[in-house]
Amino acid sequence: MADSTEEDDSFTKPLGRCTVTYYGVGHMLNDITASCWFTYLLLYLTDIGLSPRDAATVMLSGQIADGFATIFAGELIDRFGHFKLWHGAGSVLVAISFSSVFGGCMPCKIFGTSSSTLRTVGYSMFAAIFNVGWAATQVSHMSMLNCITLNSTSRVVLASCRNAFNMVANLSLYAVAFIVFGVTIASTHADIENQYRWIAYLSIFIGCCFVGIFHLGTKEPRLKVSLQGNNRSRISWTYWFKRVLYYQVALVYVLTRLVVNVSQAYLAFYVIDDLRMAQSAKALVPAIIYISSFLVSIILQEISWTGQCLKACYSAGAIVWIFCGAGILFLPGSMSALMYIISVSIGIANALMMVTGVSMQSVLIDRDLNGCAFVCGSLSFMDKISCGLALFVLQSYQSTRVIQENHSNDVYFSVTRFGLGFVPAFCSLISVIVTYTMKLQPAPCKPLMEPLLV
Repeated sequence: MADSTEEDDSFTKPLGRCTVTYYGVGHMLNDITASCWFTYLLLYLTDIGLSPRDAATVMLSGQIADGFATIFAGELIDRFGHFKLWHGAGSVLVAISFSSVFGGCMPCKIFGTSSSTLRTVGYSMFAAIFNVGWAATQVSHMSMLNCITLNSTSRVVLASCRNAFNMVANLSLYAVAFIVFGVTIASTHADIENQYRWIAYLSIFIGCCFVGIFHLGTKEPRLKVSLQGNNRSRISWTYWFKRVLYYQVALVYVLTRLVVNVSQAYLAFYVIDDLRMAQSAKALVPAIIYISSFLVSIILQEISWTGQCLKACYSAGAIVWIFCGAGILFLPGSMSALMYIISVSIGIANALMMVTGVSMQSVLIDRDLNGCAFVCGSLSFMDKISCGLALFVLQSYQSTRVIQENHSNDVYFSVTRFGLGFVPAFCSLISVIVTYTMKLQPAPCKPLMEPLLV
C-alpha cells in the first residue's frame, strides 16, 4: 500500500526539462504538414487551375477522413493503449502520403487525362490518406499527455511545450517556403507543383527528425496502468456526455480550432489578393505570427496554473483576436504595412487560446485516464468536421481568384477578408462567453521548480 502511494505521489511531482522537451517535439511532423495544409492547400489548388469549390472539396474530404479517424483511433487507444505504436504508425503514413497531396495528380498520370473531376478525386484520395495518419498521431500524442503526469501545472507545461514546438514547426515551414518562393519562379502549373513538392519533401524531412527524437527520448506512459492496476475497462462514452463541462470544453476547443485554422487558411489569400503585398509576404506574415506565439508559449510555461488562471488567459487571447478581426475587416490596401503589427497580436492571441484550450481538456479528464483518448478523439472529430465545413461554405462563395487591382487602396469586403476577419472574431466572442460559465477546478499542485526551454 505504501509503495502504491509513493508511486502515485511520483506522478504528481513536477516534470523535468528533458521529459517535457522530448514530449513537446513529438508532434512536429504533424504540425509542419498541417501548417502547409491550412496555409497553402487552397492557394496551391486554385493556382494549378482547380475551382474554389473543387479545392474546398479536396480539403473537406481530408477533414472528414481526419474526423472519423480520430474517433476510431481514440476508441482503440482506450481499449489497448500503446500510445507510441499508434504515434509511430501514424507518422509513417503521414510521411508517405503528404508529398502526394502537393506532388501532382497521380491518377491523372495513370489514366493520361487531367479532367477537373479526376483531379479533384485524385487530390481528395491522398488528402484522406494523409489525414488518417495525421489523426492517429494527434490522438495518441494528445491523450498521452494526461497519462504522463497527474500534476495539473505540468500538464499545462506539456501542452505549452507542445505548442511552442508547433511554432517551431510552422516557422520551419515558412522559412522553407520563403526560400523556395524566393529562389524559384513559377510560370506554369508544372513549376508551381515543383515548388510545393520541394516544400513538402523538406517539411517531411524536418518533421521526421523530431519524431525520431520523440521516440528515443519518451517512454511509454505507465500512469494508466499504475493507477488502475491491470484493469483495462474503458470509461463509457455516456459518462462524458452526462458532464456539462464536457460540452463546454468541447465547444471552446472547436471554436479555438476554427479561429486558428480558418484564419490560417485565408491568410495567404488576404495578403496577396486583398492587400496586394509582395509574394514573400505569404511566408513572412505567417512567420511573424508564429514567432510571437512561440515567445508567448515559453512565457506560459513559467506560470503556476489554476482554473481561474486558465479562464483569464484564454479570455484575454480571445479578446485580442476580436480586435485583430476588426482590424483585418477594415484594413485598406494602402495601409498594408499595419498587417505586420496585427500579425504580432494574432500570434499572442493564438498562443493564449491554444495552450489554455488544450489544457482545459486535461482538467476535464483529471484522473479518468481510461477515457482520455475518447475525449481527445471526440473533440478532434468535432474540430475537423466543423473546420472542413466552414472552409467549404466560405469557398463556395469565393469567385475564381482575381487580384483586385481596382480596390488596392480601398476596403474590399471579399470572402477572404470575411473568413480571416469576421469568422475568427465571432468564434472568439462566443468562446469567451462559454469560458465565463465554466467551473474549472484542477487538483492543487506545486509550481515548477525550474524554468523550461530556456
